[in-house]
Amino acid sequence: QVQLVESGGGLVQSGGSLKLSCAASGFTFSEYSMSWYRQAPGKERELVASISPASSTKHYSDSVTGRFAISRDNAKSTLYLQLNRLMPDDTAVYYCKAIRFQYSYWGQGTQVTVSS
Repeated sequence: QVQLVESGGGLVQSGGSLKLSCAASGFTFSEYSMSWYRQAPGKERELVASISPASSTKHYSDSVTGRFAISRDNAKSTLYLQLNRLMPDDTAVYYCKAIRFQYSYWGQGTQVTVSS
């Protein structure tokens, strides 16, 4: 069955870094666009970054541009998000999402907490 499993979250001080991973299985990873979303307590889920199947196109939200970097390894069916210069406002559950035409799948999320 389809699985997206995020990992790499944790507690970090303001200004620190983390690298999130999303391991995919059960579908042809290389054919799907991939995205990272996040949801902070009391807020709606928001798109953080996205990447096309061959990594030719990447998009970032204004709030993370220049600090976060999305990447993927199709041979390993894994999506990554490098989080640099973290701020308390980055505290959220981070989710990966796979999208292809009418098909979409979500992971269960990984918590990132940034202390000031």
